[in-house]
Amino acid sequence: MQVKTQSLAGEAGQDIELNDEVFGLDPRADILHRVVTWQLEKRRATARGTRERADVARSGKKLGRQKGGGVARHGDRRAPVFVGGGKAHGARVRDFNPGLNKKIRALGLRMALSSHAKAGSLIVLDGFQVEKTKELRGHFATLNTGKRTLVIDGEAGEGFRAGRNLPGVDLLPAVGANVYDIIKADTLVLTRAAVEKLEARFHG
Repeated sequence: MQVKTQSLAGEAGQDIELNDEVFGLDPRADILHRVVTWQLEKRRATARGTRERADVARSGKKLGRQKGGGVARHGDRRAPVFVGGGKAHGARVRDFNPGLNKKIRALGLRMALSSHAKAGSLIVLDGFQVEKTKELRGHFATLNTGKRTLVIDGEAGEGFRAGRNLPGVDLLPAVGANVYDIIKADTLVLTRAAVEKLEARFHG
């Protein structure tokens, strides 16, 4: 698949050959759904488990006689009503990290990249050298990007510093490319360095 590169100013550059095994696949909703679900579940943090009645180290001896004492008929000091007793219905440690085969994860990322290539919402830049936020905002207007834009460069450079305050713009190095952020974006902007690193990630 051949795509014509652009400069940040919108000037046409040279053609670049995109690997069809990375950018030319037919996206499958079931694969993308599995990878996105796995990715979002991995983000979830479990609660710290609290000690319940069976977990606290307190005396199990009955406090007093069952009848005639004039007080409540407590069994032991582990009850939640006592200071130092176990927590009633406390938070429990839960596992939110389901496993997913590496081949499925890699396939999902390739399909996410291919979805932008097939939809025509993929822009390949010669480079991403810019220092001023105002200048970068003007470049995005020239490129006619969508409401939500994801920029992936080979490394996190000066352009990332200029773009971090722009609303609707996310910036990632190639090593951080992931399915959720890619399919969430209206426009995917890749640099030549990012294309090389992404293709090397699957065929290195």
